[in-house]
Amino acid sequence: MSQVNILANDGLHEDGILLLNEAGYQVVTDRINQEDLVNELPAYDVILVRSATKVRKDLIDACPNLKIIGRGGVGLDNIDVEYARSKGIEVYNTPAASSKSVAELVFGHLFSLSRSLHLANREMPQQGESQFKALKKRYSKGRELRGKTLGIIGFGRIGREVAKIGIGMGMEVIAVDPFIDKSTIQLDFAGFPDFHFTVDIETVTLERMLKKADYISLHIPKLDKPVISEREIDMMKDDVILVNASRGGMINEDLLLKSLEEGKIGGIGLDVFEGEPVPKLALLNHPNISVSPHIGASTSEAQANIGRELAEKIIQYFGN
Repeated sequence: MSQVNILANDGLHEDGILLLNEAGYQVVTDRINQEDLVNELPAYDVILVRSATKVRKDLIDACPNLKIIGRGGVGLDNIDVEYARSKGIEVYNTPAASSKSVAELVFGHLFSLSRSLHLANREMPQQGESQFKALKKRYSKGRELRGKTLGIIGFGRIGREVAKIGIGMGMEVIAVDPFIDKSTIQLDFAGFPDFHFTVDIETVTLERMLKKADYISLHIPKLDKPVISEREIDMMKDDVILVNASRGGMINEDLLLKSLEEGKIGGIGLDVFEGEPVPKLALLNHPNISVSPHIGASTSEAQANIGRELAEKIIQYFGN
């Protein structure tokens, strides 16, 4: 086997690098700027990316030796997938590796908004010593998740992981997905390896879910237009809490701000934004928005899983 050269342009976990090195492959993790890739990438057989690097038709055409494009994560929005495959290039992603990490982040935002932790954590360092009782009164109007209805838009791997946590929390889960009629959710319990709990969840229409849900979480691929706009917001219950940890632009951000100001929406958690990497300042500063910088899959466990999965697929393709 000739030398296989791999460019991990957006980084790769050390577990993946170790597997590839042990198989005799050369892995480079020094980032190359997008505009310079057209000159540098032809020297590589494989490029591994996350969301920062784009692999479009012009770049693919400039790299006749390219065999594999790997995406560390779920979405393939930054890759011209069909064109690459038409050129005989394998395109891999890692849809299962980070599902649990994203689902846990969703509930981080849900808990934060339900108990105003995102605000308390800002104000306690400045005012906690002198205004403790006033802050206690201000933040003593939280809500519990247990007994509430959780709506999930997009019932793929991540959506199902969100459902598992919701069920474990004692929430009623209703899901929306035009491609899935019913899904069986299995809950496993640490310390009880022989005990499994399963529940069948049938998907419903978007309209039905919007009218019933107290909390809504989005887990959908990139679409041409927002899935949540004025019509959908009007259908929602008052004081609903939303989380978007899927793709920026899936909620109309201007209408979102308007609905927050009017009190229709109680709060929203955003891990993704329309204008990444420069989100609207009004979103970052709004008191009813909990924000994070697109870190849904960014846990050490998820990145290790992603690194190993990509490495295994590359080794399977080339052999060692």
